[in-house]
Amino acid sequence: MPKYYATNYVRLSYTDDKTCESDSITNQKKFIEEFVKHNPDIKVVNVKVDDGYSGIVFDRPAFKEMMEDIRSGKINCVIVKDLSRLGREYNETFTYLRRIFPALGVRFIAINDNIDTAKEAVTDDLSISFKGVMNDEYCRDISVKVRSALNVKRSNGDYVGATPVYGYKKADDNKNQLVVDEYAARVVKDIFKMKIDGYSAERIADELNRLGILSPRQYKKDRNIPLPRNGFCDRENSKWSATTVLRILKDEVYTGKLIQGKQGTPNYKIKEVVNRSKDEIFVTENAHEAIIAKKDFDLVQRLMQIDTRISPQKNKLHLFSGILICGCCGNRMTRKTVTYKGNKYFYYYCPTGKKNGCNGSNMVKETDLIQCVTESIKAHIKSVASLQNLLNGIDSQVINKDMCNKISAQIKEIQKQLKKCNEYKSSLYENYVSGILNKDDYKVLKATYTDDGKRLEAALSELETELDECMNNTSQKTLWIDHFKQFENISEIDRNIVIQLIMSIHIYDKTHLQITFNYKDEYEQAVAALETFKEAV
Repeated sequence: MPKYYATNYVRLSYTDDKTCESDSITNQKKFIEEFVKHNPDIKVVNVKVDDGYSGIVFDRPAFKEMMEDIRSGKINCVIVKDLSRLGREYNETFTYLRRIFPALGVRFIAINDNIDTAKEAVTDDLSISFKGVMNDEYCRDISVKVRSALNVKRSNGDYVGATPVYGYKKADDNKNQLVVDEYAARVVKDIFKMKIDGYSAERIADELNRLGILSPRQYKKDRNIPLPRNGFCDRENSKWSATTVLRILKDEVYTGKLIQGKQGTPNYKIKEVVNRSKDEIFVTENAHEAIIAKKDFDLVQRLMQIDTRISPQKNKLHLFSGILICGCCGNRMTRKTVTYKGNKYFYYYCPTGKKNGCNGSNMVKETDLIQCVTESIKAHIKSVASLQNLLNGIDSQVINKDMCNKISAQIKEIQKQLKKCNEYKSSLYENYVSGILNKDDYKVLKATYTDDGKRLEAALSELETELDECMNNTSQKTLWIDHFKQFENISEIDRNIVIQLIMSIHIYDKTHLQITFNYKDEYEQAVAALETFKEAV
């Protein structure tokens, strides 16, 4: 009668050498079966297989099933081909060998390593400990190699994720290249359009669910696409939610930008996921086809920063929600309804009232505001169109040359200031040592010059980018004009037109308001360029 009832445990990870036939699942099974034939005191109860699971962690399905069988008394013996099949992480592997298995009365056999706890307990045997250390070192080596290989791919702009974000799929001929998933991409475009049209994330989710559009997780399940463990939702039959919509609206991948390595584990032993520093993140512009234009993505990010709320009875934001600002105190203005003789009238007012010194004189009727803003938009578009005609009629090279010269002069001035700042900072320690500065003054001045240096370096970087764009003189410089001209034949305005063209509207009183249009800097630069040209000729 058998004395031991055993589980034959076999494991193979994705990082194990697949060309090594002796370590395959099949050969591990055969190896153990051959051993059992010559040991009549052992009866195999079952075989547990963890295929594709690392030996670093012990949170493996088959391993956990085996431990349940041990605790229930179903088995009292574990057989593996060699010690590395049980685990490669030194500390936890030997915790099982020296503490857990003995405490549960389990006989452990690692055939190739000549380990059999029925014959000799695993104590501090040097050869066994050495094997454990070697297995642990193997894990470290594999981890370093895998991380290095992935980082090389990331730096080359290759996609290394397991499951592409909703809207993309892996190319058939290149698993490291993202291509557009046409159906999902149309849904992504609709989500951005609804946001621009004034819908909240909650309303967008409700609309998608009403239309019967599958959520990202359900869409992947429906098409047998592998699901990430940290996917959009782990519930069965998951629906669209505001959280899912917001995740899509905030993801720069839809502009063609690939951002990888934002999170990871510190090393192969610590499995806690942490956020990585900015210099550890890999960013590749134009890595794949964009689904959303950069200008539309930036617009949506601005809209999400605006403090806007939607009434439960409404589906969309009001026409001017989030962009009307009190010219007196700077707070956002609120829309209110006034009923008079059965008729409803809408006004915008500053909700803080006299708390911030406002006297309420800037309350404005919505119909008057719409008329004023409509006429202002038409006038600005006309001005932009005239500006384009003037720009087309002159030598752009002359303008560009002068603009480049001005930027170059600014760069030289910044470089001069930065040099002085660094020189002053370098002399601080010498002055501190010589007694000219005390310790407190030294610290304060050092911090001041450090901050000044960072500010100047940022300004220098921005100017250098501006100079590069100026020298290249790309057609991108006038795309903002086309953005305005697409609305030149409007007769009335809606939410889309307002947020596409206007950054903010400051209300000072009933007859005085200030509209700040989008692309304000580009407009002013173009006007300045024309003035420069006139002076040059």
